[in-house]
Amino acid sequence: MIRQIKWLKWVYLLLAILGAILPTLANIEFAKSYGPSFDIQLFIELANNNPASQSLSRDLFVGSTAVFVWIISESKRLEMKNLWVVILTTFTIAFAFSAPLFLYLRELRIEEMNSN
Repeated sequence: MIRQIKWLKWVYLLLAILGAILPTLANIEFAKSYGPSFDIQLFIELANNNPASQSLSRDLFVGSTAVFVWIISESKRLEMKNLWVVILTTFTIAFAFSAPLFLYLRELRIEEMNSN
């Protein structure tokens, strides 16, 4: 039996919702400022435009890669289903959405395992 904090899954769900909304709002602002199409090359260029943004971009890249590897490993360890949803939303919505979504789904899986 894995010990759980009962309210933690709701914190993860709230963070997933924020992780979908906040980056989407920024992406909408980017589209408004730089044209109606989402120019990924320009987006990456602007994300690496100065040392501060380079630091944040590289930090996100390394951190998200490590967490993504852990997500895959942990989902196998807990025999979680539907990991494809987390992987897909990482690239279609935002990592800020998919990581807390995974944590929410992980808490649900642990609850399920504890009840059996």
